[in-house]
Amino acid sequence: MVAALEEKIRSKGAKIAVIGLGYVGLPLAVGFARKGFTVFGIDVDPGRVSQIEKGKSYILDIPSETLESVVRNKRLKATTSYQNVQEMDVAVICVPTPLRKSKDPDLSFIISAVQSLAPYVHKGQLIILESTTYPGTTEEVILPLLENRGLKAGKDFCLCFSPERVDPGNPKYHTENITKVVGGVTERCSALGKLFYEQLIQQVVTVSSPRVAEMVKLLENTFRGVNIALVNELALMCHHLQINVWEVIEAAKTKPFGFMPFYPGPGLGGHCIPVDPMYLLWKARIHGFEVRFIELATEINSHMPKHVVERTAEILNDVRKPLRGSRILIVGVSYKRDVNDVRESPALEIITLLREKGATVSYHDPYVPELKFEEGNMKSVPLAEDVLRKADCVVIVTDHTLDYQRLYEKSSLIFDTRNALSRVKGKGAKIVRL
Repeated sequence: MVAALEEKIRSKGAKIAVIGLGYVGLPLAVGFARKGFTVFGIDVDPGRVSQIEKGKSYILDIPSETLESVVRNKRLKATTSYQNVQEMDVAVICVPTPLRKSKDPDLSFIISAVQSLAPYVHKGQLIILESTTYPGTTEEVILPLLENRGLKAGKDFCLCFSPERVDPGNPKYHTENITKVVGGVTERCSALGKLFYEQLIQQVVTVSSPRVAEMVKLLENTFRGVNIALVNELALMCHHLQINVWEVIEAAKTKPFGFMPFYPGPGLGGHCIPVDPMYLLWKARIHGFEVRFIELATEINSHMPKHVVERTAEILNDVRKPLRGSRILIVGVSYKRDVNDVRESPALEIITLLREKGATVSYHDPYVPELKFEEGNMKSVPLAEDVLRKADCVVIVTDHTLDYQRLYEKSSLIFDTRNALSRVKGKGAKIVRL
């Protein structure tokens, strides 16, 4: 059965189901469809399914023209039903893995997807989980659910974990040229998973188990989170010492060895870096191990939005204006530059805190036309001259590709948390950096 599936994969005759059509799933589905495979995308959101069927992309990294092409050629079809899984040779799970309010892992999306998938799993099938999770999830949670109907992993079907490595908005690295890591429950599973991804991705590396592959993803993002926390704390210290932290980093990165530049900011955003370390913390505590280094980094990074608000109040106070009643314009609300993703974005907390302190807040983001809050929605305002001149303080939270020279010339006071104005010249606003 495995040999038959190998031949199907090599000949592009294998049918693929991608479960979860978000920032990870849709690029993966489109990628395999463009390589000539028949792909069924499954998502619980009928709105997403409708847009895909119309060839309209909601992911910036996937142009609508590209999506429309594979849909028109019948290489990609979207649906909310799992019934087609019984005809699929490969199923890849790419659903969200958020945190509960208690900061514990929320595996409900994974469990729901696997439970919906399980009745249609058959012999000779390859199942892969890409959703970021704690070490042990594949073998402790997914494997029992799939084997519950009598099939045996490694014998009747193959099961792997392969962490997603999507970086939305990155013009250099995309699905096909980012090395893939695969860990199967058996060597046969790993080999089959490797063969599958090699049809799309330039380099695929296998590891000894799903646990190792799950840990790889957490290490990657925890590494970033810890180093960002270090430089955030350094930024706070440099502020008190009246040292430009950005200048320090630029000089330090001239060293050709032993240093990797990380940059301070208003807080962590996105699904990965703020969330993944918490999965590791939770798993460690279950085993009676305290990961103090990661806890401290999480505490520092979590404090940054509050620090931005406190500094905004100080900056206004220096020009004899109270925060209460001041008009604050937030520039950029997505979690990173030139994307429309606001998941875990520090801008959301900054806006909420500013409002609680009595400020009148508006925002501009060319990628996010509207924000939803419990007390009502906000809409992006244009960077018109009157908007800039009326703002008592402009706070740059996300360094989108914008006309910063004009922003500088038309504003009076700017709090630049991203060093976005490092190249402006001439006369303009008073600039305060993080």
